[in-house]
Amino acid sequence: MKINVSEIRVGMLLEYKNDLWEVLKTQHVKPGKGGAFAQVEMKSISKNTKLNERFRSSETVEKASLDENKYNYLYEDENNYFFIEPKSFEQIEIKKNIVGEKGKLLTENLEVLISFYNDSAISVELPNQINCKIKITDAALKGQTVSSSYKPATLENGINIQVPPFIESGDDVIVDTRNLEYIKKI
Repeated sequence: MKINVSEIRVGMLLEYKNDLWEVLKTQHVKPGKGGAFAQVEMKSISKNTKLNERFRSSETVEKASLDENKYNYLYEDENNYFFIEPKSFEQIEIKKNIVGEKGKLLTENLEVLISFYNDSAISVELPNQINCKIKITDAALKGQTVSSSYKPATLENGINIQVPPFIESGDDVIVDTRNLEYIKKI
């Protein structure tokens, strides 16, 4: 779908120069002399390279159309994560480097949203909040205030987060999957 350069937003996926690009930054500039333009910083999804491109305000770019489907997480091996489509029971595998660090948050039967571009998976979106168990955390130091101080904690899946002083080892907590931050104790 063609869109005007002024409609480009951060996070959009664009088809440009025979590749798929994610928009990281965009800035619209109207200089005193000459025509307006948009300065766009993009990252290639497949090659992991960055590109700074300047588009005239009259140009159009191709917005990528993605297919999104819900899948349930099954299991992992040393290179891939495996998911199943709940209606058709079709299984797919996705390389661990596509999922990234958030793959440690996957638990059996967790429902995720997988985005496909030309029948290949390009991203896995987890629910915004998931339940985790604290494996290890330091003891709270006396005299610290609850509002401003956090202490390090390790979840059972190996991810390190910051938690308030009243959280102890073995507690169940809710974690935000977008920024890996503590939300609340269960």
